[in-house]
Amino acid sequence: VQLQAFGGGLVQAGGSLRLSCVASGRTLSMYSMGWFRQAPGKEREFVASISWNAGSTSYLDSVKGRFTISRDNLKNTVYLQMNSLKPEDTAVHYCAPGRGVADFTPLDYWGKGTLVTVSS
Repeated sequence: VQLQAFGGGLVQAGGSLRLSCVASGRTLSMYSMGWFRQAPGKEREFVASISWNAGSTSYLDSVKGRFTISRDNLKNTVYLQMNSLKPEDTAVHYCAPGRGVADFTPLDYWGKGTLVTVSS
């Protein structure tokens, strides 16, 4: 399976971005999906996850109320709406299929991420 994230860019603090991640080569409709990010010099961290049927979601505490994860299984795509962005959100963002939601565990499929840069 190939994963490609889109939608990153440079935005001022307080702004918004919508990331998309498209999967090809295999349907991911039966998997939970997650977003992760990796800031320069830091470990990759979990941001959000969503169940296969979008019935449940989970978020990193620092993004709750600002970010919203969603998915369209017909398009094999998962989204991350990011509002009220902060400089500390600056990172390369990746999506991954996995299992669980609150205890999301990614499978070892990592595609190309998309860089989000938030200026102060």
